[in-house]
Amino acid sequence: MVPNNHKKILTKHVFAIYGLGNVGGSIAAVWLRAGAKIIGVDTSEILLNKIKSGNSHKKEPLLSETFTGALQKGALNLSSKGVYASKKSSIKIVAVPVGLKNKKVDLKAVIQVSKDISKGLKKGDTVILSPSLPPGTTENIVLPILEKGSKLKGEKDFYLIYNPERILEGRAVQDIEKNYPAIISGLGPKSLKIAEDLFSIISKKGVLKMSTLSGAEAEKLFEGAYRDVNIALANELAGYCEKIGISFWETRKAANSQPFCHLHYPGTGVGGFCIPIYPRIIIEDASKFGKTMSLLQYSRRINDNMPKKCVQDAVNLLLKNKIKLKNAKIAVLGLGFRGDVTDTRLSPTYDVVNEFIKKGCNVIIHDPYIFQDKNLPKSVPLSKNLKYVTKDANLIFISSDHKIYSKLTSKSFSKGKRPILFFDGRNILSLKNFSKDTALIKTIGTG
Repeated sequence: MVPNNHKKILTKHVFAIYGLGNVGGSIAAVWLRAGAKIIGVDTSEILLNKIKSGNSHKKEPLLSETFTGALQKGALNLSSKGVYASKKSSIKIVAVPVGLKNKKVDLKAVIQVSKDISKGLKKGDTVILSPSLPPGTTENIVLPILEKGSKLKGEKDFYLIYNPERILEGRAVQDIEKNYPAIISGLGPKSLKIAEDLFSIISKKGVLKMSTLSGAEAEKLFEGAYRDVNIALANELAGYCEKIGISFWETRKAANSQPFCHLHYPGTGVGGFCIPIYPRIIIEDASKFGKTMSLLQYSRRINDNMPKKCVQDAVNLLLKNKIKLKNAKIAVLGLGFRGDVTDTRLSPTYDVVNEFIKKGCNVIIHDPYIFQDKNLPKSVPLSKNLKYVTKDANLIFISSDHKIYSKLTSKSFSKGKRPILFFDGRNILSLKNFSKDTALIKTIGTG
């Protein structure tokens, strides 16, 4: 049952969500589920049409049914016009992506949306930013744009909030609603109070108030930097285990039984538009103040090098089994940057493919969720047919940890004259499903 004060807030306001991608789509779904009226804004007409047709553009639970139901009830309207959405709404949530361009933080989308919002900004409106931003961006870049375009004053005429998204693809709605407290900060006390009132509606874990906008911006970056460094440590230790002939996975499990130890997984690389990006944002921002982030830089180098390292290990396996590299068929399983997502941004698989091509190999890719990709070399086929992809393959290289791969057995593949060679870059294969006469499996982190 929705409390009366929450109903009043939801009835009073129209929300405009700018950006309906991985983050914005999930944020929109959460507010729709809470009972809000939404204008979903995106520059991609293709994306908007997909939502209109009842098909979620992302493999994300609860999105399709939420959007479809809201469209039928009139709770969701879609538009590509940012200024129009700003004029028609009183709460604007910015959820456009922030990436890197030439190793520099790219705020182009945030700046453009801020300009659009400013042209429709009214007294009493609230602007909420959720992208991962360099500390100071909300106050020093976005605020001046809003004030200049609207001729209004922040905290006096309108309110400005920073609320970093804290989601994992595949469970985004659940993360926002149930799993974590909402981090909130405001330009001033009025903005912070509005943030508390709003986010207490959708976050069952409550809110965590921060005293500055910059501190909240940094908090989000710290989350990603911690994970990147931890993964780099896991990759380093996995390589050490390989050299001394022990299992990283067994050792990790034992070490993590101590509550102060939390080793992450090693793998073929770190992808997505989060973890690889955040350390680089910090590194670039720190350099402006003469600060060198040595640990973050070194961790990035380790993780960036993993596709090359794993391919070399796979090549060594081929050579050990007297298979020539030239024109060897390599079946790469998984294009998503991690398991069970359709998101390929900064996927390590791209680097894996390119490294194999450099070695003179022929590469073909399987992914159960992705059927075409313009970023792949034209010579590299992509298919959802596993048997087609793996037929007569000289080596099967597992790059993404899709759950379907954990269920593979020797019967999943055509029987050849010799055992199938696997390089398991995600430790997802179950060894009990294979015999030594049917498969030779090299797993990252094992001797």
